Amino acid sequence: MSIPIHKNILLIDKPRGITSFDVIRRLRKQIGIKKMGHAGTLDPLATGLMIIGIGPGTKQLKNFIKLPKTYETQVILGIRTKSGDLEGDILEEKAVKTIDFKHLALILDSLTGTHALPVPIYSAVKMNGEPLYKRARRGDNVTPPRKKMTITRISLKDHYPMDNCYILELSMDVSSGTYVRSIVEEIGKQLDVPAVAGQIRRTRVGPYKVEDAQAIDP
Repeated sequence: MSIPIHKNILLIDKPRGITSFDVIRRLRKQIGIKKMGHAGTLDPLATGLMIIGIGPGTKQLKNFIKLPKTYETQVILGIRTKSGDLEGDILEEKAVKTIDFKHLALILDSLTGTHALPVPIYSAVKMNGEPLYKRARRGDNVTPPRKKMTITRISLKDHYPMDNCYILELSMDVSSGTYVRSIVEEIGKQLDVPAVAGQIRRTRVGPYKVEDAQAIDP
């Protein structure tokens, strides 16, 4: 597979199940250039657009990091996990067959704006100089700090029951540094049901779209 490079910048569509660094490692082998970086991490379970800088392009990455982003997100109502996604240990389960959609509409409307939300404990945010995920993996009792996150648009695309859970498909435009898992857990909290992020896909970073990105093998 030949990957087109434009001005030392690549647009890559990250597959599910690999880390952002796995993407870099594969591209280094394929392209033969070691100096490489990216403008924003995606969790292993997340897919979608990554902006990669190669060689002198790494100096341009700071221009992309603060750009707003768009995510397509699956919210699973009825499960809460330690990590906020499907990789973590299950902490709570509750059968959710349907929801109050008038209440949901009010919640989504209220989320538009800037809010201080707890960051996921399995994140790279540092507390006392150490990433939270390292403390969480050790089993430390961690109270995650709150971080300002801005949602400029959030909308319900689809909804349906699945087993003992209820699924919401959301689309949202957010500021840089916003954690989708935090938003998902906040929605569950306001609905008074456990919630976890299922599929997360980043479809846009500023003016750059995943449709223009090169897919790589999982």
